[in-house]
Amino acid sequence: MTDDTSQDATMTVDARVQAALESLPPAEQRMARFFVDQKQSVLLGSAAEIAQLAGTSDATVVRTARSLGFDSLSALRQMLLSDLTGAPSPGRRLARTLEETGEGSAGALRHVIDLHESVLDVLKRPEMAAAFERSIDILARANRRHVFGIGPSGAMADYASLQFNRIGLPTSALSVSGIALADRLLWLGKGDAVLMMAYAPLYREVEIVLEQAMQLDVPVVLISDNLAPLVSGKVAETLPIPRGKADHLAMHGGTIVLLEAMIIGLAKRASEAALDSLERLSSLRGSIDKAWMKRGVKKNKSKYIGR
Repeated sequence: MTDDTSQDATMTVDARVQAALESLPPAEQRMARFFVDQKQSVLLGSAAEIAQLAGTSDATVVRTARSLGFDSLSALRQMLLSDLTGAPSPGRRLARTLEETGEGSAGALRHVIDLHESVLDVLKRPEMAAAFERSIDILARANRRHVFGIGPSGAMADYASLQFNRIGLPTSALSVSGIALADRLLWLGKGDAVLMMAYAPLYREVEIVLEQAMQLDVPVVLISDNLAPLVSGKVAETLPIPRGKADHLAMHGGTIVLLEAMIIGLAKRASEAALDSLERLSSLRGSIDKAWMKRGVKKNKSKYIGR
């Protein structure tokens, strides 16, 4: 029999919030999100000060802490401090990954393959297929798509945007952080859709994109393995793709597989337009670089030389 109390003792505050969020009343959900987003304020403020910052009552602050399994606000603070001081750095995450990798480069290859095979098993599940189908519906119907991702996800957002454009689907990449994101959010309009790659904690850029999407009634498809509980009600569909093992180096191979499946899925919805767009791309390449077309011709002719 599982000891739930023992399990709770090993969970971070973020993990407790994710596990309990959907079962909490709305006021406590908002407070729980505040615990995750404003850790420093929770650590330094009294119940009354936290309540004032969060726009709620001090009773709600204490009640939410208890709903999350803490005896008191003080106990919540102790775990927050432990989480903040004990959270593994990128170096420590890599070290943990290396500990499980085995000997030599071949061991690293086998370890990463095993991780990605487990992710592919998730992608094969019926519930994932259903969520994928709904996500393709949302993206295919949109006037324009916007792919959000910052940090490592920014490179994937740029890649997805490039590929969607190549198959004739106007798409922009929301792949910058800070105030530079404001310029790109000007592109967002009614009838569009957002494909978001984002992970906990809830960064300000993610909050702003979600706020803008809600104001314009723009549906958001979320790719994440841990953010969904924190943005409940703000996204139209979630595709939960694992990124390897907890507290280990994050792996993005599964996300790339998903994005490439989206490229094919969207092209299949409008195959004639996708093929026309790729023909236009080839023509434009030839117009820019005549030698590019000649190289292609020579390559084709070489098949027959020497026969």
